[in-house]
This record gives sequence, structure tokens and C-alpha cells, in this order.
Amino acid sequence: MLTDGQPNVGKFDIRTHVKKAIEGKYPLYNLGFGYGVDYGFLEKMALENKGLARRIYPDSDSALQLQGFYDEVSNPMLMDVELHYPENEISGLTKNSFKHFYDGSEIVVAGRFADINQNSLTVDVKGEGANDVLSFTTQQDAEQTAKAFQEQEYIFGDYIERLWAYLTIEQLLEKRHVTKEKENLTAEVLDLSLKYKFVTPLTSMVVTKPEDYDNQAGIADKTTEGIDIFTVLLYQGTLNLCITKQTPVICFTVDGDPHFIISVPQKEDAICFNINEKPGDVLSLINDPVTGITVNGELIGDKRANSDANSQNTYFGKLGIANKYLNLKVTVTSEKITIQNGNEKTAFTWLDSVTLQQEGLTLIINKEKNLVLSMGDGASFVIVLHQVWKKHPLHQDFLGLYTLKSHKLSEQTHGLLGQFFHPIDFTILEIHPGSDPKKPDATMIIKNKELTVTR
Repeated sequence: MLTDGQPNVGKFDIRTHVKKAIEGKYPLYNLGFGYGVDYGFLEKMALENKGLARRIYPDSDSALQLQGFYDEVSNPMLMDVELHYPENEISGLTKNSFKHFYDGSEIVVAGRFADINQNSLTVDVKGEGANDVLSFTTQQDAEQTAKAFQEQEYIFGDYIERLWAYLTIEQLLEKRHVTKEKENLTAEVLDLSLKYKFVTPLTSMVVTKPEDYDNQAGIADKTTEGIDIFTVLLYQGTLNLCITKQTPVICFTVDGDPHFIISVPQKEDAICFNINEKPGDVLSLINDPVTGITVNGELIGDKRANSDANSQNTYFGKLGIANKYLNLKVTVTSEKITIQNGNEKTAFTWLDSVTLQQEGLTLIINKEKNLVLSMGDGASFVIVLHQVWKKHPLHQDFLGLYTLKSHKLSEQTHGLLGQFFHPIDFTILEIHPGSDPKKPDATMIIKNKELTVTR
């Protein structure tokens, strides 16, 4: 169902008629275009009919938003998937019945052992394919699983418990949309959110997301000084949070048309800025002479250049991460991942699912989604693959970079991202109306420079 406006008859009547017409036979997907839609109503109606809702924002990439939605739901693999566990052995089970399972998606079910000393768990899995029924039983041994995860404690740790809490919160919020008895669900969500330090729509903080490899010397080897900030945008109380070990850790990001988000927790604020450079330019993102870690990014543009040179869209098409003391280099493009360890080279594609551990290097590739990389005891990085429709006339695949544990880099770190890894200070003066009445302009003094900024 597509809409760009508000219901012109009673919402309850619409929901009733839609549910009666569908009779549980089909999922309902609701696409709301623009800001004038009643998105809560669309989401509630979709959830009541085992579907989902998406808001399509009226931006230049709205066609990509639509394409991404259709890519997500256009290839159902199974229907009516159910995962059954022995009732007397588990508690707190998250959703275990799914109307559809799509190609490229995942199903995750989490719960708690009723007996803390229990070591194994049996699950029966059933689902209906296009031509036959899938049915199998599997058994998992807790001790073997713990042993397998032991060497990856920095990723897993209490991860499973936090995953259970996250799924439980998410599903309680969904239930809250479709029930009149909201009070108990609200209390339960708030309790879990505070206990596990998750940000939810019911808490006060807003979390937003920011909108070949072998040639020459290699991108990881290139050294360029950080380019000065051209445009700085300031958003009140907008933080990117990475939660690890139940402790909020600020996550510095660069993504899109390179859009940087630098959280400043001591001021409960964030500095956001764009870099307007040309395709082919290499940006020095992080350079730490003490740990030896360097991160560079090479820009690509759209397939077809815009006639207005000032509005040329650029993205990261290649990222290089190196540690000179470990003689390690990792080069990532939208097609492949290459690891050079001394004179040895190993290459993977984004179609691989890989967990690789070498001396000083841990690399995990999550097929067609992202990779997680750690070198030595330093910072960790997540590189996200953004894919577009392969026959798209304008855009092409690109990469985003997210840094974790940036506090492990030295105070001598510099680069477009690196210069902000340590406490910074700024002052906002002369707040006045800007071109957009909802976004006042101001003067910001930062690092002895005066900049015009937008709130």
C-alpha cells in the first residue's frame, strides 16, 4: 500500500477492512512517502498483518530507498518459519514464529536457560518452501559454543545476553503499537533499556544514523595531510552510540557524501561536517605514529557527472587500513577485500562469510553487509558496504567507516577523523535565524578558528 497523505476516514475502520480483506493470507507492506503521512498508523496496520512499514524520504536518493525496500522483500525463501524449544528448559523466549524469511535476511531467536547449569539445547525448525516443507532438529552444546567463542571474547563477551535484551525490547515496542494496554509494556521496555543501556523511542536521547586494489602503491600506503573542514553542521543532542560491555562508547563515523559525525559527549553535542573533494582524491582519515595505524579513503563519484560541479556527489569507493609495525595492510573496495601480511596476499569477496585470525589481525566478513577489523591491541573498525541497484543509471556501490575503541589510539593521532579522537572544545556565539527558520545559524570558535555553523 502506497500513500503520501493522511487517512480521510476513520483509522479503525480502515484497519478493520484491511485485516478482513487479507484474512491472514498475505503480508501487508506500507510505504509512506514524505513527511505528511501518519507513519504510526501505517506501521500499526502493517504489524497487524505480518508485514512492515517504510517511510520513503523525499530526497535525491528516494529511488534508492525504494529499490532497497524491494530488494529486501522481493525474494521470499520460506513461509511460516517456526523454531520450537522444550518449554520446560527455557524462559524469556523472543519471537520464534515468522511469516516470511527473505533471501539476504536473517532470523534470530534468543532466550534464557531455565536451569543455569544446563549444557545443551534442542530446537526443532520448520518452514514451508515453494515446493516442499523444511523440517529438521539440531542440538547445541553450550560448552562447545563457549570454547569456540573464547578467542573472540572481545566481540562476544556478554553479547548474547545483550542481543536477547535488544530483541525483547524491539518486540515489546512492536506489541505496544498494536495494543491498548500500553502501560505494562512501556514499563518493561524502560526497565530493560535502563538495565542494558539501550536507547529507545521511550527514552530521552535521540540516536540518528548519518545520512582495482593492487595498482599504484596501494591506498593504505598513501599519506596525505588532513584537509581542513569546509562545512560544519551542528546538531543538538545527536549522538552515535556504540554499546559494548554495557558501557556507551562514542563511535566516530564517516559515510555517505563524505559526512563526518564527531560526538562531543562532554558538551552533549556533535560536530557534523562534509568534505567536498573530487573523485580520485585520497583523504587521510586516521594517522597514528605511535600505534602505526593509518586509515585512508579514496573517493569515487556518480557514474554520470553532474553539470553543476559544486554539487558533485562523492563517496568512499576504497578504504585502506595499515599497521606499519605489524607489516599488515587491508584494502577494501565494494567488490573485494585484500589482506597483505608481509609478502603474502589473501583476497576475499563480499559474497564470502569469513572469520580470519592471524597474528595481530582479526577480520570478520559478514556477507554483503560489513566487515569488522582489529589490528593488534589498537582501535577496531567496521566497514559497511552500501549496495545500489546494479543497473542504476547514476549511483554505484560505496563504503562507510565506523571506528570503535578509538581511545586506544595515541594523543598524536591526526587526520580528518583522528584529530577529534581526543577531547576538543568549542564555543557557540551569536545565534541568529538562518535561511531555514527551523535551523538557526551561529558562529562557532573551534581550534582558534571562527566558522559559520547551522544548528
